[in-house]
Amino acid sequence: MTRIHPPIDNITRLFYTFGMKLRKNLTGITPYIAGKLKEGAVKLASNENPLGSSPKAIESVRRFLDKIWLYPDSNCEAIKAKLARAYGVTEDMLIIGNGSDEILLFIAGAYIEEGLNAVTSEATFSEYTFATTLFAGVMRYAPMKDFTYHLPALASLIDEKTRVVFCANPNNPTGTYFTGKEFDDFIKDVPETVLIVVDEAYVEYVTEKDFPDTLSRLKERDNILILRTFSKLYGLAGLRIGYGIGGKKVIADLHKTKEPFNINSIAQVAATAALDDHEFVKKSLTVNNEGKKYLYGEFDAMGLWYLKSAANFIFLRIGMDCREAFQTLMERGVTIRPIPVLGMPDGIRVTVGTEEQNRLFINLLKELLRKK
Repeated sequence: MTRIHPPIDNITRLFYTFGMKLRKNLTGITPYIAGKLKEGAVKLASNENPLGSSPKAIESVRRFLDKIWLYPDSNCEAIKAKLARAYGVTEDMLIIGNGSDEILLFIAGAYIEEGLNAVTSEATFSEYTFATTLFAGVMRYAPMKDFTYHLPALASLIDEKTRVVFCANPNNPTGTYFTGKEFDDFIKDVPETVLIVVDEAYVEYVTEKDFPDTLSRLKERDNILILRTFSKLYGLAGLRIGYGIGGKKVIADLHKTKEPFNINSIAQVAATAALDDHEFVKKSLTVNNEGKKYLYGEFDAMGLWYLKSAANFIFLRIGMDCREAFQTLMERGVTIRPIPVLGMPDGIRVTVGTEEQNRLFINLLKELLRKK
Protein backbone atom coordinates (compact mmCIF):
# COMPACT_ATOMS: atom_id res chain seq x y z
CA MET A 1 0.00 0.00 0.00
CA THR A 2 1.38 3.43 -0.92
CA ARG A 3 1.40 5.98 1.89
CA ILE A 4 0.31 9.43 0.75
CA HIS A 5 1.90 12.34 2.63
CA PRO A 6 0.32 15.78 2.70
CA PRO A 7 2.19 18.41 0.68
CA ILE A 8 4.95 20.28 2.54
CA ASP A 9 4.59 24.05 2.41
CA ASN A 10 7.55 26.42 2.44
CA ILE A 11 7.33 27.20 6.18
CA THR A 12 7.34 23.51 7.10
CA ARG A 13 10.24 22.91 4.72
CA LEU A 14 12.25 25.65 6.43
CA PHE A 15 11.49 24.13 9.82
CA TYR A 16 12.75 20.72 8.72
CA THR A 17 15.85 22.33 7.23
CA PHE A 18 16.94 24.56 10.08
CA GLY A 19 15.08 23.25 13.15
CA MET A 20 13.41 25.33 15.87
CA LYS A 21 15.01 28.71 16.47
CA LEU A 22 15.87 29.84 19.98
CA ARG A 23 15.08 33.44 20.87
CA LYS A 24 18.27 35.46 20.38
CA ASN A 25 18.32 36.80 23.96
CA LEU A 26 18.57 33.20 25.27
CA THR A 27 21.65 32.15 23.30
CA GLY A 28 24.02 33.32 26.03
CA ILE A 29 22.13 31.80 28.96
CA THR A 30 23.88 29.02 30.87
CA PRO A 31 21.46 26.76 32.78
CA TYR A 32 21.79 26.94 36.56
CA ILE A 33 23.89 24.13 38.06
CA ALA A 34 22.82 23.18 41.57
CA GLY A 35 25.14 21.93 44.29
CA LYS A 36 25.96 18.27 43.75
CA LEU A 37 25.22 15.44 46.16
CA LYS A 38 27.05 12.12 46.24
CA GLU A 39 25.30 9.16 47.83
CA GLY A 40 26.44 8.95 51.44
CA ALA A 41 28.39 12.22 51.39
CA VAL A 42 27.72 15.11 53.76
CA LYS A 43 26.31 17.96 51.70
CA LEU A 44 27.77 21.35 52.59
CA ALA A 45 27.25 22.80 49.12
CA SER A 46 23.85 24.50 49.07
CA ASN A 47 23.45 26.39 52.35
CA GLU A 48 20.70 24.11 53.64
CA ASN A 49 19.91 23.73 57.32
CA PRO A 50 22.14 20.89 58.63
CA LEU A 51 19.51 20.04 61.27
CA GLY A 52 16.97 19.21 58.57
CA SER A 53 13.42 20.54 58.57
CA SER A 54 11.29 22.13 61.25
CA PRO A 55 9.68 19.26 63.23
CA LYS A 56 6.43 21.20 63.42
CA ALA A 57 6.47 21.51 59.63
CA ILE A 58 7.04 17.77 59.21
CA GLU A 59 4.21 16.90 61.56
CA SER A 60 1.83 19.30 59.80
CA VAL A 61 2.62 17.62 56.48
CA ARG A 62 1.88 14.17 57.90
CA ARG A 63 -1.52 15.34 59.12
CA PHE A 64 -2.33 16.92 55.77
CA LEU A 65 -1.49 14.03 53.43
CA ASP A 66 -5.08 12.77 53.07
CA LYS A 67 -6.08 16.17 51.59
CA ILE A 68 -3.67 16.33 48.67
CA TRP A 69 -6.45 15.47 46.22
CA LEU A 70 -7.64 19.08 46.60
CA TYR A 71 -6.24 22.01 44.63
CA PRO A 72 -4.03 24.29 46.75
CA ASP A 73 -5.16 27.71 47.91
CA SER A 74 -4.20 29.94 45.00
CA ASN A 75 -3.84 32.98 47.24
CA CYS A 76 -1.95 31.25 50.09
CA GLU A 77 -4.27 32.84 52.65
CA ALA A 78 -3.01 31.02 55.75
CA ILE A 79 0.68 31.76 55.23
CA LYS A 80 -0.04 35.36 54.20
CA ALA A 81 -2.10 35.95 57.33
CA LYS A 82 0.68 34.66 59.58
CA LEU A 83 3.40 36.60 57.76
CA ALA A 84 1.31 39.79 57.85
CA ARG A 85 0.94 39.52 61.64
CA ALA A 86 4.63 38.73 62.10
CA TYR A 87 5.84 41.71 60.07
CA GLY A 88 3.09 44.23 60.78
CA VAL A 89 2.03 44.53 57.15
CA THR A 90 -1.20 43.91 55.28
CA GLU A 91 -1.76 40.78 53.21
CA ASP A 92 -1.87 42.78 49.98
CA MET A 93 1.79 43.64 50.62
CA LEU A 94 2.79 39.98 50.26
CA ILE A 95 3.38 37.62 47.36
CA ILE A 96 4.30 33.94 47.69
CA GLY A 97 6.60 32.21 45.23
CA ASN A 98 7.78 28.72 44.37
CA GLY A 99 11.01 29.62 46.10
CA SER A 100 11.97 33.27 46.17
CA ASP A 101 13.73 32.72 42.83
CA GLU A 102 10.32 32.36 41.17
CA ILE A 103 9.51 35.86 42.38
CA LEU A 104 12.56 37.05 40.44
CA LEU A 105 10.74 35.84 37.32
CA PHE A 106 7.59 37.70 38.42
CA ILE A 107 9.67 40.86 38.75
CA ALA A 108 11.35 40.56 35.37
CA GLY A 109 8.07 39.56 33.74
CA ALA A 110 6.37 42.65 35.12
CA TYR A 111 9.07 45.27 34.47
CA ILE A 112 11.73 44.04 32.03
CA GLU A 113 11.54 43.94 28.25
CA GLU A 114 13.85 44.42 25.29
CA GLY A 115 15.64 47.77 25.44
CA LEU A 116 15.51 47.98 29.24
CA ASN A 117 18.10 47.01 31.83
CA ALA A 118 18.61 45.96 35.43
CA VAL A 119 21.55 46.52 37.76
CA THR A 120 23.29 44.26 40.26
CA SER A 121 26.74 43.56 41.66
CA GLU A 122 29.46 41.31 40.36
CA ALA A 123 29.91 38.01 42.24
CA THR A 124 26.31 37.60 43.36
CA PHE A 125 23.32 35.28 42.84
CA SER A 126 23.19 34.32 39.15
CA GLU A 127 19.39 34.13 38.98
CA TYR A 128 19.13 37.94 38.85
CA THR A 129 20.84 37.83 35.47
CA PHE A 130 18.85 34.80 34.36
CA ALA A 131 15.48 36.45 35.03
CA THR A 132 16.53 39.69 33.36
CA THR A 133 17.94 37.96 30.29
CA LEU A 134 14.93 35.67 29.98
CA PHE A 135 12.76 38.73 29.35
CA ALA A 136 15.26 40.24 26.88
CA GLY A 137 16.69 42.80 29.28
CA VAL A 138 20.35 43.66 29.79
CA MET A 139 22.08 43.20 33.14
CA ARG A 140 24.65 45.76 34.31
CA TYR A 141 27.25 44.84 36.93
CA ALA A 142 28.80 47.13 39.51
CA PRO A 143 32.22 46.30 40.97
CA MET A 144 32.42 45.23 44.60
CA LYS A 145 34.28 47.04 47.36
CA ASP A 146 35.99 44.80 49.92
CA PHE A 147 34.02 41.83 48.53
CA THR A 148 30.77 43.61 49.43
CA TYR A 149 28.02 45.27 47.39
CA HIS A 150 29.21 48.82 46.68
CA LEU A 151 25.87 50.62 46.58
CA PRO A 152 27.19 53.95 45.17
CA ALA A 153 28.56 52.00 42.20
CA LEU A 154 25.15 50.41 41.64
CA ALA A 155 23.46 53.81 41.76
CA SER A 156 25.90 55.18 39.20
CA LEU A 157 24.80 52.55 36.65
CA ILE A 158 21.12 53.53 36.78
CA ASP A 159 19.85 55.38 33.73
CA GLU A 160 16.50 56.13 32.08
CA LYS A 161 16.24 52.52 30.87
CA THR A 162 16.85 50.91 34.26
CA ARG A 163 13.81 49.29 35.85
CA VAL A 164 15.20 47.07 38.63
CA VAL A 165 18.18 47.01 41.00
CA PHE A 166 18.90 43.60 42.57
CA CYS A 167 20.74 43.59 45.93
CA ALA A 168 21.55 40.43 47.92
CA ASN A 169 22.02 41.15 51.62
CA PRO A 170 23.78 39.14 52.98
CA ASN A 171 25.33 38.38 49.63
CA ASN A 172 25.70 34.92 48.16
CA PRO A 173 28.45 33.66 47.75
CA THR A 174 30.57 36.07 49.82
CA GLY A 175 28.42 36.23 52.99
CA THR A 176 29.13 39.96 53.28
CA TYR A 177 26.52 42.65 53.90
CA PHE A 178 25.90 46.37 53.45
CA THR A 179 24.83 48.46 56.42
CA GLY A 180 21.66 50.35 57.24
CA LYS A 181 23.36 53.70 56.68
CA GLU A 182 24.69 52.57 53.31
CA PHE A 183 21.22 51.43 52.31
CA ASP A 184 19.58 54.68 53.44
CA ASP A 185 22.08 56.70 51.43
CA PHE A 186 21.53 54.44 48.44
CA ILE A 187 17.74 54.67 48.26
CA LYS A 188 18.00 58.47 48.12
CA ASP A 189 19.87 58.08 44.84
CA VAL A 190 17.43 55.64 43.24
CA PRO A 191 14.49 57.10 41.26
CA GLU A 192 10.96 56.09 42.24
CA THR A 193 10.62 54.52 38.77
CA VAL A 194 13.24 51.88 39.64
CA LEU A 195 12.34 48.89 41.82
CA ILE A 196 14.88 48.12 44.56
CA VAL A 197 14.85 44.37 45.21
CA VAL A 198 16.59 43.39 48.45
CA ASP A 199 17.11 39.63 48.56
CA GLU A 200 17.31 38.67 52.25
CA ALA A 201 17.35 34.88 51.92
CA TYR A 202 19.78 34.61 54.86
CA VAL A 203 18.48 37.46 57.01
CA GLU A 204 17.47 35.25 59.95
CA TYR A 205 21.13 34.32 60.48
CA VAL A 206 22.29 37.94 60.76
CA THR A 207 23.59 39.06 64.17
CA GLU A 208 25.28 42.31 63.08
CA LYS A 209 23.73 45.37 64.75
CA ASP A 210 24.16 47.73 61.77
CA PHE A 211 22.26 45.49 59.32
CA PRO A 212 19.49 47.42 57.49
CA ASP A 213 15.93 47.40 58.82
CA THR A 214 14.47 47.17 55.34
CA LEU A 215 10.93 46.51 56.57
CA SER A 216 10.74 49.94 58.15
CA ARG A 217 11.74 51.51 54.82
CA LEU A 218 8.59 50.17 53.18
CA LYS A 219 6.67 52.91 54.97
CA GLU A 220 8.82 55.55 53.28
CA ARG A 221 9.29 54.19 49.76
CA ASP A 222 6.89 52.37 47.42
CA ASN A 223 9.68 51.04 45.20
CA ILE A 224 11.25 48.52 47.61
CA LEU A 225 10.61 44.78 47.50
CA ILE A 226 12.09 42.44 50.13
CA LEU A 227 12.58 38.75 49.30
CA ARG A 228 12.77 36.06 51.97
CA THR A 229 12.58 32.27 51.99
CA PHE A 230 11.72 29.13 53.97
CA SER A 231 14.52 27.19 52.27
CA LYS A 232 17.34 28.07 54.67
CA LEU A 233 16.62 28.53 58.37
CA TYR A 234 13.33 26.58 58.33
CA GLY A 235 14.77 23.69 56.31
CA LEU A 236 12.08 23.59 53.61
CA ALA A 237 14.27 23.88 50.51
CA GLY A 238 12.72 20.76 48.96
CA LEU A 239 9.22 22.23 49.12
CA ARG A 240 10.18 25.47 47.32
CA ILE A 241 8.45 28.35 49.05
CA GLY A 242 9.57 31.96 49.44
CA TYR A 243 7.87 35.33 49.66
CA GLY A 244 8.11 38.99 48.82
CA ILE A 245 7.10 41.98 50.95
CA GLY A 246 6.54 45.28 49.20
CA GLY A 247 4.27 48.17 48.34
CA LYS A 248 0.71 47.35 47.35
CA LYS A 249 1.12 48.52 43.75
CA VAL A 250 4.29 46.50 43.24
CA ILE A 251 2.66 43.39 44.68
CA ALA A 252 -0.41 43.91 42.47
CA ASP A 253 1.87 44.18 39.43
CA LEU A 254 3.68 40.96 40.32
CA HIS A 255 0.42 39.05 40.77
CA LYS A 256 -0.25 39.69 37.08
CA THR A 257 2.74 37.50 36.20
CA LYS A 258 2.02 34.73 38.75
CA GLU A 259 0.43 31.42 37.83
CA PRO A 260 -2.74 30.62 39.82
CA PHE A 261 -1.57 27.49 41.69
CA ASN A 262 2.17 28.07 41.94
CA ILE A 263 2.51 26.92 45.58
CA ASN A 264 1.52 23.35 46.36
CA SER A 265 -0.61 22.60 49.41
CA ILE A 266 2.08 20.72 51.34
CA ALA A 267 4.49 23.63 51.04
CA GLN A 268 1.85 26.04 52.33
CA VAL A 269 0.99 23.85 55.30
CA ALA A 270 4.64 23.25 56.20
CA ALA A 271 5.64 26.91 55.94
CA THR A 272 2.69 28.02 58.07
CA ALA A 273 3.64 25.55 60.81
CA ALA A 274 7.36 26.33 60.58
CA LEU A 275 6.78 29.96 61.55
CA ASP A 276 5.66 28.74 64.98
CA ASP A 277 8.64 26.45 65.53
CA HIS A 278 10.64 28.84 67.71
CA GLU A 279 12.59 26.05 69.43
CA PHE A 280 13.89 24.74 66.09
CA VAL A 281 14.84 28.26 64.99
CA LYS A 282 16.74 28.90 68.23
CA LYS A 283 18.63 25.61 67.98
CA SER A 284 19.47 26.21 64.31
CA LEU A 285 20.89 29.66 65.03
CA THR A 286 22.98 28.33 67.92
CA VAL A 287 24.43 25.58 65.74
CA ASN A 288 25.25 28.11 63.03
CA ASN A 289 26.91 30.63 65.33
CA GLU A 290 28.99 27.98 67.10
CA GLY A 291 29.89 26.37 63.79
CA LYS A 292 31.16 29.63 62.32
CA LYS A 293 33.39 30.24 65.35
CA TYR A 294 34.87 26.76 65.05
CA LEU A 295 35.50 27.08 61.30
CA TYR A 296 37.02 30.56 61.65
CA GLY A 297 39.42 29.21 64.24
CA GLU A 298 40.44 26.28 62.05
CA PHE A 299 40.91 28.48 58.99
CA ASP A 300 43.08 30.84 61.05
CA ALA A 301 45.19 27.94 62.28
CA MET A 302 45.63 26.71 58.69
CA GLY A 303 46.54 30.18 57.45
CA LEU A 304 43.62 30.31 55.02
CA TRP A 305 42.02 33.52 53.74
CA TYR A 306 38.28 33.75 54.34
CA LEU A 307 35.47 36.28 54.68
CA LYS A 308 33.53 36.75 57.91
CA SER A 309 29.97 35.76 57.08
CA ALA A 310 26.60 37.18 58.14
CA ALA A 311 24.90 34.05 56.77
CA ASN A 312 25.13 30.25 57.20
CA PHE A 313 28.07 29.70 54.85
CA ILE A 314 31.66 30.88 54.51
CA PHE A 315 33.63 31.87 51.41
CA LEU A 316 37.32 31.04 51.56
CA ARG A 317 40.42 30.46 49.46
CA ILE A 318 42.24 27.15 49.76
CA GLY A 319 45.31 27.66 47.55
CA MET A 320 44.44 25.03 44.93
CA ASP A 321 42.03 24.71 42.03
CA CYS A 322 38.52 24.81 43.51
CA ARG A 323 37.08 22.29 41.03
CA GLU A 324 39.80 19.77 41.77
CA ALA A 325 39.23 20.29 45.49
CA PHE A 326 35.48 19.84 45.04
CA GLN A 327 35.91 16.53 43.23
CA THR A 328 38.41 15.15 45.74
CA LEU A 329 36.40 16.21 48.79
CA MET A 330 33.22 14.75 47.30
CA GLU A 331 34.91 11.40 46.68
CA ARG A 332 36.01 11.38 50.33
CA GLY A 333 32.65 12.24 51.81
CA VAL A 334 31.88 16.00 51.77
CA THR A 335 30.49 18.20 49.01
CA ILE A 336 31.29 21.91 48.93
CA ARG A 337 30.64 24.55 46.26
CA PRO A 338 33.51 25.60 43.96
CA ILE A 339 33.22 29.37 43.41
CA PRO A 340 35.97 30.71 41.10
CA VAL A 341 34.82 34.35 41.26
CA LEU A 342 36.65 37.69 41.28
CA GLY A 343 39.80 36.20 39.80
CA MET A 344 40.08 33.58 42.56
CA PRO A 345 40.29 30.09 41.00
CA ASP A 346 40.82 28.65 44.49
CA GLY A 347 37.59 30.02 46.00
CA ILE A 348 35.08 27.71 47.62
CA ARG A 349 31.87 28.19 49.61
CA VAL A 350 31.07 25.82 52.46
CA THR A 351 27.83 25.59 54.40
CA VAL A 352 28.15 25.73 58.18
CA GLY A 353 27.14 22.26 59.33
CA THR A 354 26.72 20.45 62.61
CA GLU A 355 29.76 20.03 64.87
CA GLU A 356 30.37 16.54 63.47
CA GLN A 357 30.01 17.70 59.85
CA ASN A 358 32.29 20.68 60.36
CA ARG A 359 35.01 18.50 61.90
CA LEU A 360 34.77 16.01 59.04
CA PHE A 361 35.14 18.82 56.51
CA ILE A 362 38.14 20.32 58.30
CA ASN A 363 39.89 16.95 58.61
CA LEU A 364 39.39 16.18 54.93
CA LEU A 365 40.49 19.68 53.92
CA LYS A 366 43.66 19.40 56.01
CA GLU A 367 44.42 16.04 54.46
CA LEU A 368 43.84 17.41 50.96
CA LEU A 369 46.02 20.47 51.46
CA ARG A 370 48.85 18.44 53.08
CA LYS A 371 49.11 16.38 49.91
CA LYS A 372 49.24 19.57 47.83
